[in-house]
Amino acid sequence: MPREARKQSRTNIYHIMLRGINRQTIFEDQEDRNFFLAELQRCKEISDFSLYAFCLMPNHVHLLMETNLEPLETVFKRLGSRYAGWYNRKYERVGHLFQDRFRSEVVETEQYFLTVLRYILQNPMKAGLENTPGNYRWSSYLAYEKGTGKITDTQYAIGLTGQRETLVNYLRETNDDTALDIDRYIPWPSDDRAREKMESLTGYASAADFQRMDDALQKKSMIRMYYEGLSIRQISRLTGRNRKTVDRAIKRAVEPLTMENIQPDDVILHEPGSFEYSESIIW
Repeated sequence: MPREARKQSRTNIYHIMLRGINRQTIFEDQEDRNFFLAELQRCKEISDFSLYAFCLMPNHVHLLMETNLEPLETVFKRLGSRYAGWYNRKYERVGHLFQDRFRSEVVETEQYFLTVLRYILQNPMKAGLENTPGNYRWSSYLAYEKGTGKITDTQYAIGLTGQRETLVNYLRETNDDTALDIDRYIPWPSDDRAREKMESLTGYASAADFQRMDDALQKKSMIRMYYEGLSIRQISRLTGRNRKTVDRAIKRAVEPLTMENIQPDDVILHEPGSFEYSESIIW
């Protein structure tokens, strides 16, 4: 069945969502997030798009942006291939990192623009990652509240409300905003709940007992645990198996990453562990 054509915005403004395949975590640590944001900044300079908001959740990304020189498909082909290449080399994995194509919705009115902006910036709070907007580090919220950072273009939104204080008050309001009709981020279960899940699936609650199983059965069990919502780190801790072993077992069920049609400038030049960045550029 052919894919449905992506709807084009009359304003060139879109709400974009990138999601990890099978709910996989796509940011394991601070270095990963910094690299993604630095590449986002680089793609912004190349493609000349305006970035009105970003939010990096553990297993997905929200962006509010306005295209200019290049279409969305070109922008996210470049960004996605660069980050996936970085992530796969760093964690010694193969396979797709992102779920299908990026998802998008058009933003064609000023009111919906403000709704989407608030939805994105309150995403961490509604997911339980912060108690109030501004505590979560990996979003554009502080660019609006304090005017910090260089990657977020804040003047358009501020102009819609007249002044920064009015906009910030709006961004902090309690609401039932919805956007893009996606599943909200579901946190990984606690280790106690994860242990209960492992026992229900395998019959074993300890790493020592789990490791008495045949190796092939261990790997099948780890895959089942992952698809039941446990993170790779939790599976590694609970089973006593090396994290790389867990990752490899799970990723063998995923179609290998193809690099067809990637342009020369899509090749990753940075090696994990050698990446340098400036936070003053990002936040």
